[in-house]
Amino acid sequence: MTDPHAQGATILADPLRNKGTAFSPHERADLGLDGLLPPAVETLDEQVSRAYEAFHDYGKALNRHIYLRQLQDTNEVLFYRLVTDHLEELLPVIYTPTVGEACRRFSSIYRRPRGLYLSWGDRHRFREILRNRPHGDEGVDVIVVTDGQRILGLGDQGVGGMGIPIGKLSLYTAIGGIDPARTLPILLDVGTDNEELLADPRYLGRREHRLTGAEYDEMIEAFVSAVEAELPGTLLQWEDFATPHARPILTRYRDRLLTFNDDIQGTAAVALGALSTAAAVAGTPLPEQRLVVLGAGSAAIGVADMIRTAVIEEGLSAAEAAGRFWVVDIDGLLTRSRTDLTDEQRVYAREDTEATGWNGTSLAEVVRRVAPTALIGLSTAHGAFSEEIVRQMASACERPIIFPLSNPTSHAEADPADLARWTDGRALIATGSPFPPLLVDEQEVPVAQANNVYVFPAIGLAVTASRATRVTDRMLVAAARAVARCAARAQDAGEGPARLLPPLAGMREAARDIALAAALAAVEDGVAPKATEEELREAIAATRWTPHYSTAPVAS
Repeated sequence: MTDPHAQGATILADPLRNKGTAFSPHERADLGLDGLLPPAVETLDEQVSRAYEAFHDYGKALNRHIYLRQLQDTNEVLFYRLVTDHLEELLPVIYTPTVGEACRRFSSIYRRPRGLYLSWGDRHRFREILRNRPHGDEGVDVIVVTDGQRILGLGDQGVGGMGIPIGKLSLYTAIGGIDPARTLPILLDVGTDNEELLADPRYLGRREHRLTGAEYDEMIEAFVSAVEAELPGTLLQWEDFATPHARPILTRYRDRLLTFNDDIQGTAAVALGALSTAAAVAGTPLPEQRLVVLGAGSAAIGVADMIRTAVIEEGLSAAEAAGRFWVVDIDGLLTRSRTDLTDEQRVYAREDTEATGWNGTSLAEVVRRVAPTALIGLSTAHGAFSEEIVRQMASACERPIIFPLSNPTSHAEADPADLARWTDGRALIATGSPFPPLLVDEQEVPVAQANNVYVFPAIGLAVTASRATRVTDRMLVAAARAVARCAARAQDAGEGPARLLPPLAGMREAARDIALAAALAAVEDGVAPKATEEELREAIAATRWTPHYSTAPVAS
């Protein structure tokens, strides 16, 4: 006979079944919870109010982050209801920029396990270890995996990178409505080259330098093979892999399983969505934009690729589309004569003759010579968009589009307040990290944050609802255009000055439309079963998990 008291303690320890003080008297008696909880019976709304007050009792952002993670580990319904009720306020605490500090201090603030850690020595047992996942009797809709090498703009954080998959999957649920029981964060511990971490006695990861070469590739292949065998059909999102690995991994596996890289493709889709809105506001169609991109890493090239795909769809040839870009890295403009370019970078290399007579090929000179309509930064070079460069751009462009997209805030290419001042309020701005609102013509204007939350939760919802087997470029372009439409609808609703992106507070609702656009593209691309738009709408509605308590007795 089952001991009801043991059952009750087990339920309280399970964040997906625990309702805390919301258990009714009948449930408490039936489940062996009598005496284990304070006498008061609260509604979920009352619990949210109390949790929100507790959140504000913490002054530092990192302490608030820790509180929210502890709440998630105690009662997931309450956590997600709190987050969805206060999404815009809590998003910077759950994710960027606070998650960067949480990753940096992961070993010292570690409280309770979440997700799976896969190490080199266990590579032949990965499938077995995948079966150890929490809620192993459930399938998995979304995995987010990182090796911790390129965490935001902070670099190698080793095992501390686990904070990123945990945070991302929280947003898959809060915004996309993916059932939290069907998500799985994974850290591939391939070591770390961060000497500070290796010397830290509290570091919780593998105390060896990073795997490289064939061993690294073997580790990745072992992981992918285990996922294919154990969790076929699961969306696998690659997160914060360094440039030398990110693109090759995506190229190697994107046609083999349901997968995408959020840093390359998600960032690109959000940037395209914001750029599409800005181009409409500026009155210069997307195919007519002259784009200078600072940075040539995987994220920057991913943004260029996504925009190029969109303008090709709008009628330009591949060569014409590539010709709309001038890409600048630490060594200057990408040109044909350079021998240090990857195949992906070489697509955007300019003829050397174009720079004849120039005073070098720095960003300042490129801006002076090209007179761009859009300036996009993914360089992590703080302050790279200087006053001189921005004023030069604004002198030749009525509505300059300027996107300092590097994360975290300390690595942004410019502060939006400076950009507004240097352009007399004419700049159309989107950033990678959150910034305070601007005061333009005595009106408070929110700074559009080109946060990947506009796309990746909707992609997860789209592939889960449509039963897609691949993530295609057209699905991501469709999602980007849906983001722009959602922003336009918010503008039509009279929500103040021009918005380049939808209001974050309404992202859970917008995610439905963005997911629908991506799902329709999946059907059109033949990577999802045939379905009508209405059938996809119904599938999306049926797929979405919402944070509420069941009124039925909790199963043991």
